[in-house]
Amino acid sequence: YEAIVSRGGWPRIPNTKTLVAGTKGKIVSLLRSRLHAEGYLPDSVATGDTYDINVEAAVRRFQTNHGLRAHGRVDVRTRNALAVSAADRLDTLMANLPRIQAYAEGLGNRYIVVNIPAAQLDAIQGGQVRSRHNVVVGKLDRPTPVLMSKVSELNFNPYWNAPVSIVEKDIIPKVRKNLAVLKQMDIRIYDGYKGPEVDPTTIDWNNVSPDRYHFRQEPGQGNAMASVKINFPNKHAVYMHDTPTKQLFTEAARYFSSGCVRVDKVHILTNWILNGQEGWDRGGIEAVVNSGERVDANVPEGPEIRFAYLTGWASDDGQVHFREDIYKLDGTGFIVGQPGGLPGEQAS
Repeated sequence: YEAIVSRGGWPRIPNTKTLVAGTKGKIVSLLRSRLHAEGYLPDSVATGDTYDINVEAAVRRFQTNHGLRAHGRVDVRTRNALAVSAADRLDTLMANLPRIQAYAEGLGNRYIVVNIPAAQLDAIQGGQVRSRHNVVVGKLDRPTPVLMSKVSELNFNPYWNAPVSIVEKDIIPKVRKNLAVLKQMDIRIYDGYKGPEVDPTTIDWNNVSPDRYHFRQEPGQGNAMASVKINFPNKHAVYMHDTPTKQLFTEAARYFSSGCVRVDKVHILTNWILNGQEGWDRGGIEAVVNSGERVDANVPEGPEIRFAYLTGWASDDGQVHFREDIYKLDGTGFIVGQPGGLPGEQAS
């Protein structure tokens, strides 16, 4: 990318209608030059004014490497990604170098990487990706923190202990409109953690402090963490978990949580984390989940975990990948911590 910048970068594709296979004209010539400059088209097909199979294949590769739907058409999102200058792409790669160096420290043979901007989780063993999962990460005003830890415990069919932040921002406003929402969400209220249960009709909801009571959602299909919670020590009190809202995993931009990480096909991951310890396997996990029983599994030799913030990186095959700087952290020196300097808070 330094060499590309030194040569003057690449041409900009002007705003136009969606470009598709069969399109002809000067704009396709510009597109070929743009793709060739970044290595997506070889010299032999770098010129021409027809959007042929070579251009379509190059666009698909470009889209894949930028986290876009690889449909082979130059739509608005693809054109916006093509429009980012070579100098800006170089700056992105430079911003990510110290992050990669920091996140790589102390990694063993087995580890999990959640790349927040990519909304993707990789389980790595022996240098190979064992499974890859779409994830849902923190929304812009409740960002997922960047951290380094180690998986310590799995809670199957867990309770959800609602954090104060969510009680304040979500639960109490809903209850003020309709007290029945507590029953609908299967939430019980206690006078402090492990304290006696409180009748919600005795609470002055218009004046209650969000930290006055403990709100606990019972295990079940509607539980915010669904079938499992994956724990690891961290000062931000976040975790990974299953979710009842699995339809969100199909979204292209998966930034919907309050800070924790929701994992698609989570029991492929839990099986890999447990790694056969104490007889755990896919069948045993499925049986426990189906039973609805609260079961905790300690993970004494759990994999390392990194919640990473990577907006640009290269893979072993020489492909360079970019993702949107969703929390606007590039250029700030950010490596680890809570984006925006927000205090650590438990989320879901």
